[in-house]
Amino acid sequence: MRFDIISVLPGLLESPFAHSILQRAQKKGIAEIVVHNLRDYAPGKQKSVDDYPYGGGSGMVMTIPPFAACIEKLKSEREYDEVIFMSPDGETLNQRIANQLSIKGNIIILCGHYKGIDQRIRDIFVTREISIGDYVLSGGELPAAVLVDAVVRLIPGVLSDETSALSDSFQNDLLDAPVYTRPADWNGHKVPDILLSGDTPKVEQWRFEQAVERTKQRRPDLLE
Repeated sequence: MRFDIISVLPGLLESPFAHSILQRAQKKGIAEIVVHNLRDYAPGKQKSVDDYPYGGGSGMVMTIPPFAACIEKLKSEREYDEVIFMSPDGETLNQRIANQLSIKGNIIILCGHYKGIDQRIRDIFVTREISIGDYVLSGGELPAAVLVDAVVRLIPGVLSDETSALSDSFQNDLLDAPVYTRPADWNGHKVPDILLSGDTPKVEQWRFEQAVERTKQRRPDLLE
């Protein structure tokens, strides 16, 4: 699976993709993550990627030509399943969306900045808009990193234990059950006896009941 991320500040994405699971996925050849500097596609000596908004108002708007040039170049090299724009007014990212995207082939992700991007970019090129929450960040780089992380970990072969992702919170519309490890007794705080019993069916039933109860308490909307 390949991700092409278009950003005016590509340096912001160097660290998230150079460590842990995302790094291993790339070394295994399971995921390919390529970050493109939008200014490389901007015309003129100044390499400007923004301009004043028509109609007045505060802030600057990212212009069409750099995005169009980069997207068209990428599309001339391979087919893409989605062109995603990370936007506060997009659909809110959840596990269902991550699952959907994990079976795609190639994806382009656009990172906005300043006041936003020219609406025509969204109208012409973008196939899906995704938000990571009801708040505004300085740009789309961090949301893009969140999206890639959520998707890549679901690709078969990325996690050493492939069943791990299947039991994550939200995977079955439930929050995950409490988890414990050694020591079994820490200063009088003990691990529930059922987890030490070795009775797998009862352990799984306990985990399901705990997941349902935690979801009722913290995210009852998921049970609706």
